[in-house]
Amino acid sequence: MIAPGFRSLILQPTTLCNLNCTYCYLPVGDRRSRTEMTTEVAHALAAGLTVMKTDRAVDVVWHGGEPLTTRRAHFRDLVEAFEPLRLRGRVRHSVQTNATLIDDAWCDLFTDYGFRVGVSIDGPATANLSRVDWADTPVFARIMRGIDRLRSHRIEFSAICVVTAHTITRPDALLDFFEGLGAKSVGFNIEELEGANSTRQDIAPHLVRRFWKTMFDRVDNGMTLRIREAERLLGYLADIRQGRANTWDQALIDPIPTVGTNGDVVALSPELLGVKDEDHRDFIVGNVLHDDLASILTRAPNASYVRQHLEGVRQCRRSCEFFAFCQGGQASNKYFETGSFTTTETAYCRNAKQELVRALGEKMGV
Repeated sequence: MIAPGFRSLILQPTTLCNLNCTYCYLPVGDRRSRTEMTTEVAHALAAGLTVMKTDRAVDVVWHGGEPLTTRRAHFRDLVEAFEPLRLRGRVRHSVQTNATLIDDAWCDLFTDYGFRVGVSIDGPATANLSRVDWADTPVFARIMRGIDRLRSHRIEFSAICVVTAHTITRPDALLDFFEGLGAKSVGFNIEELEGANSTRQDIAPHLVRRFWKTMFDRVDNGMTLRIREAERLLGYLADIRQGRANTWDQALIDPIPTVGTNGDVVALSPELLGVKDEDHRDFIVGNVLHDDLASILTRAPNASYVRQHLEGVRQCRRSCEFFAFCQGGQASNKYFETGSFTTTETAYCRNAKQELVRALGEKMGV
């Protein structure tokens, strides 16, 4: 069942990206064009949030494209639309960035509005060869320069690392790098078949399991770096041990509303924004310039792809031994890997959930 509320609101301030990472899921045409969110869309969203009843702050996540390719003054105008809500503790801002454009002025903006910053970086220089600009030039040095600016302004940041078929065999090198980077946490995404990235190289399950087992070994040996995947699984096990299994058994699916530059809304997965599919009406469930977000999300469960995803989750619940932890997988992974939302298993499920559990089980001798 789809939750009536949401934890995160994903916003696309621009379609433009200054990089051309080889594994990017976004269409090339979108990433090469500058289409920016209008202030009308931002104000419509803020107005919708103002009248919504929530018991916690909504994370407003500025995603891309590359968010920092947005003209800075215009970006500030977009953020300013939410300022009354932020000052009342109703919203918190986050940005996911490749960090190459971070300078002192961007750091000042982050500080002014209390931004949490996420940086996309795949490890040391040799692990970042997929992260290139439009001239096919590696950008590792530019990423590190942006991180240095964050450090100099004492702005905390987290990291997201795409683990490729090349780097999966070097878990210690990746973990060493992120321990020394200064990030408060890191999340590891095993490279996926997704969107425009339709040629990913399959990674053998035993390599994925060895990667996660190395991670758990480091955690067990006192590593202070927080790792998203370890915290999720260990948090799940802690809940089970402490009699809070219903927290997971009765969990509702977050609609994860994602809003494009023109106000169009898609549900379930940010990766579906901009994808063309006539059968599913391009996954658009409404537009915030025509209707308020709460009403749009009330109707979202009637969308064909949402109905199919819910049926897939029900099938997962019936058939998968990992369901209690996995919660039915990600809609976009099912769609991009198989063309169907009712699929009950994907490479994402196997790599990010099943092999993670097996790795900890092996470590514990289970």
